[in-house]
Amino acid sequence: MPQIEQLAATWGSQVFWLVLTFGIVFLVVGLGMVPKVQGTVDKRDQGIAADLAAADQARNAADATEAAWRARENASREAAQKLLAEARAKGAAAAAERLAAANADVQARVAQAEADIAAQRSAAMAEVEQVAAEAAQAIVARVSGVQVSEQDAQGAVRAVLHG
Repeated sequence: MPQIEQLAATWGSQVFWLVLTFGIVFLVVGLGMVPKVQGTVDKRDQGIAADLAAADQARNAADATEAAWRARENASREAAQKLLAEARAKGAAAAAERLAAANADVQARVAQAEADIAAQRSAAMAEVEQVAAEAAQAIVARVSGVQVSEQDAQGAVRAVLHG
């Protein structure tokens, strides 16, 4: 068979060119392109890690803000209860007229304190929701590259926070 005889005659030359071709491909792809692709992947991984760290910091800041708000709320409630107890003690010792006037005054103060607490609670929750919405927008933009509107981010945060 002439094909087999010809193969035996050109075998060495074919192996040489095969090795040379694979060597050039290895140099171009393996040493030239793969490190660049790997560098891009590493940068992306670092960016994602940084975004997750920033989100964790934002969550920790939101938790700290909420804890501070709860402490203020409890202090305000204790102050209102203390004020109420003092007013009741003074009112019991005073005449019936002063008792009625003192109770009305205390009730107004308690209502104001509760309104202040409610306003502080609303402000703190709005601040927590705003921070969470901004963090969610930043995370989505960094991770997926999609720009989320502020309304959509706030809606998602409200859905998670309020069920």
